[in-house]
This record gives sequence, C-alpha cells and structure tokens, in this order.
Amino acid sequence: MRDLLFYGKHRFAEFLTSPEGISTNILAERLERLERCGLVERRRYLERPPREEYHLTVRGRDLLPVLRELIRWGKRHVAGVAQRPPAGVVMTSRRASTTRR
Repeated sequence: MRDLLFYGKHRFAEFLTSPEGISTNILAERLERLERCGLVERRRYLERPPREEYHLTVRGRDLLPVLRELIRWGKRHVAGVAQRPPAGVVMTSRRASTTRR
C-alpha cells in the first residue's frame, strides 16, 4: 500500500525494488490479498506476454489519512523512524497529498 500511495509504483517488478527485499511469492500473495479485499485492482497493460499493473481503488485510496497518521505517530514515538515523509508526499496538518498518481 505504501508503494502505491506514496511512491507511484504499479508494476510487480517495481514493487520488488523496495528496500524490504520481499520475495516474489510473498509479493504475489500480498497483491492477491489486497485485490480480494478491494484495495487494489489489476489492469492489463500488455497482451503478449500478458502483463498487469496494480492500481488503488477508491477504498484503497481512502487509507491515505490512516497511513499518514501512522507515519506521524511513528515519528513521535518510535526512535529511528525517518523524520521526513516519502518523496512526493506533502504532509499538512489536515491531509497528505501526493505529487504522483
């Protein structure tokens, strides 16, 4: 969710470049779960070979304020948490907006 909301990632290979180093089978399982929960949807961008992108649904985008508040909480209460929001995210007192879609 973080990579979709804050970093504008949409493709499987882009998610694999995240610093956590998630394995392909775990990533596939998580994306399927997010899709079943109605938070993301798959969109085909190439027919041959078949390739798909993942995009947030309205329900998924509605998590932005929740994640924004978790970031703020972590900055206040967890030592060593990054003090800046991810690139492309503007934190304000009322809402966060992204410069990417």
